[in-house]
Amino acid sequence: MASSSTSSPPSNLPLKPIPGDYGLPFFGPIKDRLDYFYFQGQDKFFQDRINKHKSTIFKTNMPPGPFIASNPNVIAVLDAVSFPVLFDTSKVEKRNVFVGTFFPSVSFTGGHRVCAYLDPSEPKHSSLKSFILSTLASKHDKFIPLFKTCVSELFIELEDQMAEKGEANYNTLNDTLAFNFFFRLFCDKNPNDTKIASKGPSFANKWLFPQLAPITTLRLPKFLNPLEDLLLHTFPLPFFVAKSDYQKLYDAFNKFSGPILDDAERFGIQRDEACHNLVFLSTFNSYGGLKTGFPALIKWVGLTGEKLHRQLADEIRTVVKAEGGVTFAALERMALTKSVVYEALRIEPPVPFQYGKAKVDMVIHSHDAAYEIKKGNMIFGYQPFATKDPRVFENPEEFVGHRFVGEGEKLLKYVYWSNGRETEDPTAENKQCPAKNLVVLLSRVFLVEFFHRYDTFTVEAGKLLTGSSATIKSLTKATSI
Repeated sequence: MASSSTSSPPSNLPLKPIPGDYGLPFFGPIKDRLDYFYFQGQDKFFQDRINKHKSTIFKTNMPPGPFIASNPNVIAVLDAVSFPVLFDTSKVEKRNVFVGTFFPSVSFTGGHRVCAYLDPSEPKHSSLKSFILSTLASKHDKFIPLFKTCVSELFIELEDQMAEKGEANYNTLNDTLAFNFFFRLFCDKNPNDTKIASKGPSFANKWLFPQLAPITTLRLPKFLNPLEDLLLHTFPLPFFVAKSDYQKLYDAFNKFSGPILDDAERFGIQRDEACHNLVFLSTFNSYGGLKTGFPALIKWVGLTGEKLHRQLADEIRTVVKAEGGVTFAALERMALTKSVVYEALRIEPPVPFQYGKAKVDMVIHSHDAAYEIKKGNMIFGYQPFATKDPRVFENPEEFVGHRFVGEGEKLLKYVYWSNGRETEDPTAENKQCPAKNLVVLLSRVFLVEFFHRYDTFTVEAGKLLTGSSATIKSLTKATSI
């Protein structure tokens, strides 16, 4: 349970200088980049510095550094108390920091700075986010029935793979599920009935990769690390490597999402800009989020074991029978199912990083000390450390399915996956993920559909370019419903 100090840090905390340093210009960022990707790895990179400085707030450099990012210097905030400063847009500017200390070329988004890269102080942010929130609200009635259809298609393919190979690569199936759902949601068209056909996930992945390459590693053999570092982390990959794939996505959305694009004019947004924002919302935000989020959910639920599976199946089948189907009301009654979704988002958030540039001089707090941050400093948060803060969560490294049931709901304010607290909602004035509530809903529906059809399963977990891999090794169909 959370300690009292996490809610409002005492005002008498000692004011300390921020520990750490950035090293020599050019060479310091390179050293930190090599540590981060190759010599230490992500979590050890941060944990070693916490141990060295005896502080969860410190100075460091974040990749990619030279020559992609002009200034890699950050102040890291790695605990549950300090991390939320990144949500306070009166204190931090979110301009062009969506993916880190660098800003991908606007060529990737049709020459427009899409909503994700705008600070709320910029006039266009409010109109674009209002447009996005309005679009999602208009599709509210389609969320559950459409997603159930897409999940049913995934299960058929999953069972075919299990029958043929004795195992199934969940990630590949999930990519198809995620792309098809969002394309059908916004375009009212099955991508298989368009020129995109079954290639949607491939087009999306090819467009996403060059934008995220500076902060990823391919996990190649060690002798290839210098080559990878040169190719991915030293110079930005050009748009032309993804141009044709992105054009196909844009053309399809432009052709089939007409009513949404027509509505954009009501918000003062030109059709072309609206379409590029819609592609970004569907492909980067939504498809990209589920691409990492659902495999993590499957991984953790699978690894936790049969006891949790039995409890989920009992709850889900009992409530669905009582409610006469999978409805919003039914989902709200499933306390364990809700908790399992929140726990997956806590232990392995789909987006692990947050950035913001200090707009003003300020003082931030960890559990034990206060630190002064100057205007212009870049603040960086590594979310998995904040949401696994041992001063807030008991057994933070353990997946506890019941963690947020009953009194545990009070801990939801420390679940930060959406660039905001789980207890808050996205608005046109903040930077919280506009699809935050939809992601939670879809995660619940996925579990409901899964455990309505299957009793238990086993999984083999691994690591990918972004997020986890999940291979289904065994699958037991429901013996009774």
